[in-house]
Amino acid sequence: MKLLQATLRAATLSLVAAFPAFAQGLDLTVDHVGIGIGDVPRVIGLRLNFRDRNLEQVDGVNATIWSSYENGGNGVVRGLALGLPVTGAARIDGVGLGILGVGTRDRFRGIGVGGLGIGGSDLEGVMIGGLGAGAGRDIKGVVIAGLGAGTGRSLQGIVIAGIGAGAGGDVTGLIVGGLGVGAGGRAKGILVGGLGVGASNGVEGIAIGGLGVGAAGDVTGLAIGGLGVGSSGALRGVGIGGLGVGAQEVRGLVLAGFGTGARDVRGALISAGWNRLEGGTLRGLSISSFNQLKGTQRGLAIGIVNYTEELHGVQLGLINIARNNPRGTRVLPIMNVHRGDD
Repeated sequence: MKLLQATLRAATLSLVAAFPAFAQGLDLTVDHVGIGIGDVPRVIGLRLNFRDRNLEQVDGVNATIWSSYENGGNGVVRGLALGLPVTGAARIDGVGLGILGVGTRDRFRGIGVGGLGIGGSDLEGVMIGGLGAGAGRDIKGVVIAGLGAGTGRSLQGIVIAGIGAGAGGDVTGLIVGGLGVGAGGRAKGILVGGLGVGASNGVEGIAIGGLGVGAAGDVTGLAIGGLGVGSSGALRGVGIGGLGVGAQEVRGLVLAGFGTGARDVRGALISAGWNRLEGGTLRGLSISSFNQLKGTQRGLAIGIVNYTEELHGVQLGLINIARNNPRGTRVLPIMNVHRGDD
């Protein structure tokens, strides 16, 4: 028996040495062209394998049952990567289809469809993930995700996500998130968030948030928030808030259901309840029940009560207060204008 086992072992080693392809699978190719069954490293044509460990390159179709081993994801697929249910490679250029998902360690460029999700360091093209799509670095293209789409760096293109879409860096394009859209950098384009839109470094374009739109930097363009719009910098364009709109500077038109606030305004503040200027200058128009301009007014204020510390324009309302006017004309009904020198 021992002699038989030794003979079989020797015969197997001799066969592997003579036909090394059998050590990794059944290589039915000529100059790599043909069919590879198993972990055949290079195939131009059709390659079938359970799980890749030694994949180098496939030009054609690479069909697998499971994702690559940790040290086996160095290969490139150019063509169709088919997962039954999961597939992956270091890089895919072409089409990736996975019943559960498709993943790459590096770049995925082309068309990807994953029942649960699509993932990679970089995603470029058209990606559809049943639950989500995520990239460690950048996403460029069209992404449709049942739950969410996110990247560590930038998100560019057309993105529609059931819950939310966001990036650690900039977000650019047409971005729609069922709950929200967020950017660690700048958000630019047409941005729609069911609850809100926010960015750490400014919003530019058209931004619509069910509850609000906010930015740590400037807001430029058209911003509409169900409750409010806020900017720690300048609001340039049109800001519309169901309750309020606030910014350090306003350069344009602001409309709010209750109130507005700014330090410096060149344009118009319009609200039902209260417009407040804090320490700067209004150059333009302010319309509200109470116009509290704690600074300089250069223009027109219309309200029930109008107050300004330094008036260089006209106040129209029930009570009009101009602190820089001479005694006897600082508080007037109906209309007040500045009586002194500018």
